[in-house]
Amino acid sequence: MSFEAITSIAQAEAEAKNTLAQAELRAKQLIAEAEGAGKAAVEAAVAKADSELNELRRQAEEKVKRDADAAAKKLETEKKELCVRADGRLEKAASLVVERIVKN
Repeated sequence: MSFEAITSIAQAEAEAKNTLAQAELRAKQLIAEAEGAGKAAVEAAVAKADSELNELRRQAEEKVKRDADAAAKKLETEKKELCVRADGRLEKAASLVVERIVKN
């Protein structure tokens, strides 16, 4: 083999090593970028989920408050109706007691 062929082979090997090193470096960069993008996507998804959860919690609390207020109003109305009916019966009961006392 001639000196030129050996030099050419050595140069080709050096270029191949250089190309391989550059490819490995680029692969590491791509992996790092992909991991960064993946972490960013996960963080964004978590933030979005937290935001949606907070909104759902707020809506649920508002609904519970509205339902509790409606139930309280309904119970207050029923209480007033029962008091009116009780007052009417109380007068009737008092009249019966007085009537029986007077008869005896």
